[in-house]
Amino acid sequence: MKVAVLSDIHGFSIAFDRVRDDIAREPGVDQVIIAGDLCEEGPDPAGVLDRIASIDAIVLQGNTDRDLANQTRTSNGAKYTMDQLGQEGLRYLRELPFSHRVSPPGGVGPADDLLVVHANPFDQDRHIRPHADASELQELVGDTQAAVIAFGHLHIAYVRNLFHMTLIDVSAVGNPKDNDLRSKWGLIEWNPDDREWSVSLRYVDYPLEETVAQILESGVPNPKKLIAKLERASYA
Repeated sequence: MKVAVLSDIHGFSIAFDRVRDDIAREPGVDQVIIAGDLCEEGPDPAGVLDRIASIDAIVLQGNTDRDLANQTRTSNGAKYTMDQLGQEGLRYLRELPFSHRVSPPGGVGPADDLLVVHANPFDQDRHIRPHADASELQELVGDTQAAVIAFGHLHIAYVRNLFHMTLIDVSAVGNPKDNDLRSKWGLIEWNPDDREWSVSLRYVDYPLEETVAQILESGVPNPKKLIAKLERASYA
């Protein structure tokens, strides 16, 4: 059983196309899960939702999806996104689920599951940092039952073993922040003989030239600032 997990498209539809194509080249993927933050920031939020509607995927709600749906974001970029999506698009974001569990064939309970969330198992806002200490991890993961927890939100790709489970941050499709502009996604595969999951991060070259042209033509606010942030691929 193979599951592809991607996250944080953020309105960058061309990068999403590249990642979809990369997943399609992986043989035997049984399920695709998109872990939220679909639309805000990039030039083509409506195009992202159109593409999602055309594929068979489980889609989760991220913090920006929640805030757009509740219309609590007031920046020019958020207003642009809401105008592009319209009420139907915002309704779609509002109704997305918080999490999704995959119970593998031959699994014996929740401790064998893959759990996919946007940020952590309890909320859509707090980051699971790659070097978080034990007390912080306890607060963010707690007594969650899962063999693997996959998430995005932080835009920094990493895999970390935590006692009885594996954490995988699949980073971002649209605007990575780990000093590597390549889009990322995670491949999570169940081995029925060993009764365990294996995880790996996949990297996809970013369509920067095409995306810059799309930004400049889109009407998104502050296009030059958006381009600079994208190229920086860092929180710095």
